[in-house]
Amino acid sequence: MSAVRLLGCVILCGLGAACDRKETGDPPANIIGNGGPLEVTAASFNLRYENAGDPGSRSWRRRLVPVVRMVRKMNPDVMGVQEALHGQAADLRASLPDYGFYGVGRDDGQRAGEYSAIFYRRDRLYADPADRGTFWLSDHPEEPGSRTWGNVIPRVALWIHLTDRKTGRGLYVFNTHWDHQHQGSRERAAVLLAARIDARRRPGDPVVLVGDFNANESNPAVAWLCGAAGKWPNALTDTYQSIHPGEADRRTLHFWSASPKGALKVDHILVSKGARVLASTIHRDREPMPSDHFPVSATVRWP
Repeated sequence: MSAVRLLGCVILCGLGAACDRKETGDPPANIIGNGGPLEVTAASFNLRYENAGDPGSRSWRRRLVPVVRMVRKMNPDVMGVQEALHGQAADLRASLPDYGFYGVGRDDGQRAGEYSAIFYRRDRLYADPADRGTFWLSDHPEEPGSRTWGNVIPRVALWIHLTDRKTGRGLYVFNTHWDHQHQGSRERAAVLLAARIDARRRPGDPVVLVGDFNANESNPAVAWLCGAAGKWPNALTDTYQSIHPGEADRRTLHFWSASPKGALKVDHILVSKGARVLASTIHRDREPMPSDHFPVSATVRWP
């Protein structure tokens, strides 16, 4: 076991099921609260699960440094990751000590299975430990590991409320990973996510939804979240589409090819109404490839 992995496991295992740093590291008294514009850079990064069958440079041991390098390049205030197994979450937690972390394993709500976790800059944002959670994309969303919509693999979403220390303004970040096979599951996931966003404790605070949707913008489930059906009054804005509406080559899932060609953009950053999208980027670093997905980032501002 590497020194980084060992340190990360100590951090995560010592903190129980939630696998995050104790909240005493995020003192709310540091919030200044001048009420100015809220500007954040968000990222979504499918890390590719640690697979013993991935050879050479595709192994997690070889990819950890490029992954951390990519995170530092994007420099996000908030970041959702998908497919991280417990050891990978431990490695990143140890490698990114300036970031807070929230996430659980999807199989049991503790450490088993993939994490769809959220990282946030602790010097910039304070996380409310009483306003966060994980729910499963099923008819029993509070039941860990539940799957009732035709998907064979448990699928999850989680949220956290953050407060900008400078402005005192709040922000909700949601992260999700939808099913890769079952369209009905994706469509029901969209509706459940919308309901949970609408039910957030502080309804006036803006929302950033990131994730691997296993579907591109034209998929009915993604389009529904962005208002195509006109059935959700609080529909979100697709940050990439708002900046690059005519771009044909927008692939993010490249299956280790590193090719940007095509429309297979399954990694998305959606934001609530009122945001001005300042930038939206697909990060196409190729050598060495940090994952079989290109990560995405977006900078948005609420006035």
